[in-house]
Amino acid sequence: MISLAGKTAIVTGAARGIGAACSRAFAEHGANVVMADVLPELCAETAASISRDTGADTLTVQTDVSQEADCEALLVRCVERFGQCDILLNNAGIIVAGSILDVSTEDFDRVLGVNLRGTFMLSRAVAKHMVERSIHGAIINMSSTNAVVTIPDQLAYATSKGGVGQLTKVMAMELAAHDIRVNAIGPGSIATDMLDVVMQDDNARRTILSRTPMGRAGDPSEVASVAVFLASDYASYVTGQTIYPDGGRLSLNYTVPLREDG
Repeated sequence: MISLAGKTAIVTGAARGIGAACSRAFAEHGANVVMADVLPELCAETAASISRDTGADTLTVQTDVSQEADCEALLVRCVERFGQCDILLNNAGIIVAGSILDVSTEDFDRVLGVNLRGTFMLSRAVAKHMVERSIHGAIINMSSTNAVVTIPDQLAYATSKGGVGQLTKVMAMELAAHDIRVNAIGPGSIATDMLDVVMQDDNARRTILSRTPMGRAGDPSEVASVAVFLASDYASYVTGQTIYPDGGRLSLNYTVPLREDG
């Protein structure tokens, strides 16, 4: 069994969905988990459930990753409680609909502020911490299949995840000399509240699932399994990569409706 015993992980966006599943999986494999979210009450409930079920030590910190001071305070709280950070999972993310024709500048900035800028700021703080203490750590960024393929009315989200993919590679190259691995996970359609925003009706659900060869949405625990692998010594020679738990979506060259314009 993969062991993360003696390790401490920070997980952002940890109150629910993929973040909660990854926090639980890290705890089940022996790690202490610092759970950060903008939803403190829900995050505390999730943490209490994880501690009760696994016996792991958890800490919750209200954090808006788009704010640099919050990112720095999160690391400080982690170090005060557990001594150091060995694993960082940048999972916090938001989605706001809008295409190039109608997305507002404010919405574009808000999405990139959380999904990309937040990932950068917290990673920078944790990477410096790891280097200063000679910690051979693991940083995992949450990307998406939308970093490769995309949806026209999710311009800001797709742009942010494309940036996360490239940020992962650049970070990995710099930190390899310090034995710090940086990888990303690019989920496909996973059964979370975020997917519910896109699957607003049965027609939308059928359209989304039609692009997934396995014919179903993934479970957050299936993403968490990838996170545990990347955080562990089993991935000791893996860096600068993105793993896509997507049910086969990126391998599918599917069709779009024909334009009926003669």
